[in-house]
Amino acid sequence: MSDHSSAPAGHDDEDTRAAAEELRAAWEQMLGSLGEARDAIDTPALYPPPANPRNLAEGYRYVLGFLYGAIARGIGPTPENPFFVRAIQPLNRSTIDNADAIYLCAPIDGHYAYRIRGRAADTRHWRGEPPAPTGRKAPHYVIFETPSGYSGDSGELREMAPGSRANGAVLDCTALQVEPDGSFEILLAPERPEGHTGNFMATRAVRNRTLPDGTVQTREYVSRFVVLRELFYDWDREDLLDLSIHRIDRLGLPAPTLTPAEAARQLREVGRLARNQVHFWNAFYAVTLEAYGDMNGDGQTFMPRNDFNRPNAASLATGGGMATNIYCGGIYELADDEALVMELHQPVEPYYIGFHLGNPWGESLEFGSAQSSLNAFQADREPDGTLRYVIAHRDPGIANWVDTTGHPVGYMSVRWAYPVRPKENLPWATAKVIKLADLWEHLPAHTRRVSEEERRATIAMRQEHVQRRYRQH
Repeated sequence: MSDHSSAPAGHDDEDTRAAAEELRAAWEQMLGSLGEARDAIDTPALYPPPANPRNLAEGYRYVLGFLYGAIARGIGPTPENPFFVRAIQPLNRSTIDNADAIYLCAPIDGHYAYRIRGRAADTRHWRGEPPAPTGRKAPHYVIFETPSGYSGDSGELREMAPGSRANGAVLDCTALQVEPDGSFEILLAPERPEGHTGNFMATRAVRNRTLPDGTVQTREYVSRFVVLRELFYDWDREDLLDLSIHRIDRLGLPAPTLTPAEAARQLREVGRLARNQVHFWNAFYAVTLEAYGDMNGDGQTFMPRNDFNRPNAASLATGGGMATNIYCGGIYELADDEALVMELHQPVEPYYIGFHLGNPWGESLEFGSAQSSLNAFQADREPDGTLRYVIAHRDPGIANWVDTTGHPVGYMSVRWAYPVRPKENLPWATAKVIKLADLWEHLPAHTRRVSEEERRATIAMRQEHVQRRYRQH
């Protein structure tokens, strides 16, 4: 039997032995952290959803998804040599993610200057013009943010305390300067250089916060990431952005070679990120969203059953979220013979409206091969602008059906994006459970029916779009 504690044959020097010991210790520490992440699947103290065969199966996928994301961040780009990685995608759905979005992230050090270069297909809709009638289009909505931290990395809900994190800047497509050929550049730096008039995002910010005793706390925040969301409305014609990022003072310089110390740090970081993300989001769903019952003793739950909470702006209290979003949500709980009829009302028309279902782990339901989400472009709207959806386990043959994929319980999430947030007349959502057999008694006569062939064509389009959005080639 071989002695795994010895150095490899032919490398019996002191430095190699030290490297082997350091790396093995880091590997074991990573495995220990992954074991702690796995514990969150079925340890009651770590707030997992109620166990059943499907929830357990998806729970293991949920943990592997966070491991996948941790590997991308832990051994991928660095603030010195950044590039964009997918923060969320079908292989690591999480955080009640938006089925219309691609989430990208690159690490930065906000003390330095960076440049993002991009190119988009037709962008006329970004400028408030009617979208291109034919051909390829840019994503419906794009937003960049420069936060000082990444939600969930601490593993503790206390990271949501006021003042713990801030955005250096927010820049969305309605304000982005774009050349006629669809190209654009964004400068990221602690301060805007004198005379600079192009796209700019600050990576350092000072915020004042009044404490309970009346004193004012001043704090500087330095950006550690640039994050990006591309939201797709017309899944048939909208295409991804081409993007690159570099730290300006390091452009053209080689990256350092990998050392044992750095490799060991990466291993530990992969384990830490996976473990902390799983623990944080489990606690967020159970304690903050009160997904399984009242946790703060007020007799209510933040996410009501078969109903929606009041709309709220994105903040640390919502686990972060897109800076221009207004959210509302709830939890559906439906028997096989029931349906939930819901309506979205928006007195002030937003730039984007999306509705999405998620499983009890906060993973978006399969949205390529199932219509588990519908945005305002995809859905039929009433003449007054209302959006009426029917959530059910079986296809009732109407255009605005939202598919639970068989999950009897899951999250409902509404997102309204407002580049300029209205001061009043905020949107809202309503819901009512009915018997599926009585559905047509609760729908207008003009509600559009769809055939099995039409539904299949819709799913085929969704499948093709998802492959384009998350292409690996």
